[in-house]
Parts: sequence; structure tokens; C-alpha cells
Amino acid sequence: MTRRVLVIEDSQDIADLIALHLKDEDCDVSIVGDGVAGLHKARAGGYDLIILDLMLPGMEGLELCRRLRAESNFTPILMVTAKSAEVDRVLGLETGADDYLTKPFSIRELLARVKAIFRRRESWSQTDEANETIVAGDIVIERATRKVTVGGRDLDLTAREFDLLVQFAKNPGRVYTRAQLLDLVWGYGHDGYEHTVNSHINRLRGKVEADPHKPDHILTVWGVGYKFSDRASDTTSAPATAQG
Repeated sequence: MTRRVLVIEDSQDIADLIALHLKDEDCDVSIVGDGVAGLHKARAGGYDLIILDLMLPGMEGLELCRRLRAESNFTPILMVTAKSAEVDRVLGLETGADDYLTKPFSIRELLARVKAIFRRRESWSQTDEANETIVAGDIVIERATRKVTVGGRDLDLTAREFDLLVQFAKNPGRVYTRAQLLDLVWGYGHDGYEHTVNSHINRLRGKVEADPHKPDHILTVWGVGYKFSDRASDTTSAPATAQG
């Protein structure tokens, strides 16, 4: 199956090298050299993956990523950058990137990351879970539309906050370590970023909980990690119904 990949990279040599090897993996690759044009291309849709440089003319990669996620564009994003500081990697992941690769990188590593993203998306989309509705107490999660309400109130969640909430709500009572959540929600290549989980949990609580300081849904298990409350006895999963 041919996949469409958008490469937003201002170094023509790097962009051409990425495109060359992705084409060997049966990918149809488009290349854009600046952030503004890249945003327009990404908004046009139809891409299975965006490979995004952090430092771009016109608009930086982080801002481009923020805008796409704010518009509910959940195309997978692999950030590629010369910045190697941990704070930059964490910021990229918290902005909504699916993965992060630091220059210089090997083509083998790049292809491994790309294939891992494709596998996760394909396995998710081929299951009934992709269209299910999860009801956990007063929280309703519609996975097909990525819509979440709490007590009838719509929530504005980032892509990663949504994925994290789904992981919890589908498994009430199960205790997760931070490393387990990184593996399950962020996926390949994020060992060592456990504090990213903490910041996402705090932001998610701020949106889901009536009182984030006294959470009812996302609970801390001291010395271990987190769990979703199993006190809501009506936690269920059901297929979504078509509207109209």
C-alpha cells in the first residue's frame, strides 16, 4: 500500500535523502522547504505522515505543529531537528508530535521510526475500537470524531491528551507506571521522558476534573504511577452510531 508523506525540511540535501529512501518503502513523497508553505500543504490533508524539521524559515516547526493540532489535524508528525537538548525534545512531544529524531541520524533509524508510526496507526484503524464510544461515569469519549464531553461539556484536548485519556478510560482500575504510559501512548523511542507523562497528566486533570487538586477520575498511585478510577460502575465501550 502506497502511503503519502509530506517532508517539511529546508535542507534540500536532507529532504532529498529522506525522500529517496521513503520511496524505496513505497511512499509517495512531497517536499516543502519552508514552514508557511508546509502548513498549507499539511492543511490540504491526505497525508499519512508529516516529517517536520524544527528550524524552518517562515514558521518554525513547533508553531506549525501547534496550529495543526489546534485545528484537529491528527496526521502523525515525526519531528527532525538539529536541536538535541532534552527540553527541545520534550517540548516537541508535548506540542503534539508523535516522535522526535535528532540530527545527525541514520537512515535506518529514520525508517524504523516511520515504520513504527505506520504500524501503530494501521493496527488502530483496522479494529472496531477506532469507532467505539467509551462511557466512564460522566465522561463520554467518541473515538471516531475524537470528541470528549464531561457532564455534557465539550473538552478541548490535544491529540496526546486524548490518547492518554482513552488509555485510562478503557482500563479503569489498572495501575500504570510512567514508563508503561510512555510505551503505550507515545510509543517507540521515548525512554527517559517520564516527566512528560507528569505534565500531560496535570493538564488533562485540569480539563477533566472538577477539582484538579482532588481528582475523581485520574488518580495517583503513590510510588508507582497512575490509574483511572474504577468507582464508575457504568464504564462501558460501545460501537459509535452514524449520524444522519
